[in-house]
Amino acid sequence: MLGVDLDSVELIERFEGLRVAFPITSSQGTAAAATVWMELAPGAALPEHTDSAEELLLVVDGEVEASVGDERATLRAMELAVVPALVPHGLRNVSDRPARVLGFFASSTNVAIFTEPQGPERMQVFVVGAPVPLAVPLDEPVAV
Repeated sequence: MLGVDLDSVELIERFEGLRVAFPITSSQGTAAAATVWMELAPGAALPEHTDSAEELLLVVDGEVEASVGDERATLRAMELAVVPALVPHGLRNVSDRPARVLGFFASSTNVAIFTEPQGPERMQVFVVGAPVPLAVPLDEPVAV
C-alpha cells in the first residue's frame, strides 16, 4: 500500500509564500492519479496556470479565493472545486493564517504551464510525475 502522512511531507517553497510537494505521482508507482500538497502563507498565491489533467482542489485549512476560467469563488476548509484540464486557474490565500490545499489529479503525470514566467529562473513549464519534478523555461525544449 502506498500511504502518505501529509503532516510529515517536506514542502519546498516554489513561489514566495507558496510551499508545495507532490507526495503521490507516477514516480511513486501510481497508474492513474497524482496529488499536490500546498501551503499558502497569508496573501500568497498559486499563480494562474493550466494543467494537463483534471484536478480536484480540497481546502484542508484556511480560506482561499479560487479562480477557474472566468469564475471566482471563496473556498473554506473542507470545500472542493473542480478544475477541468487545460482551464486557467489559480489560488490566493485570503485569510490571516496559512491555508493548506490538497489537489488530486486525474493522471499520474501532470504538465502545468504558467501564464507568466515564475521565479528568478523564469520557469513556465512544470512536469510532475517524471522521476523528479521538472521545471524548464518555456523557450527551451521539454524532453519528457
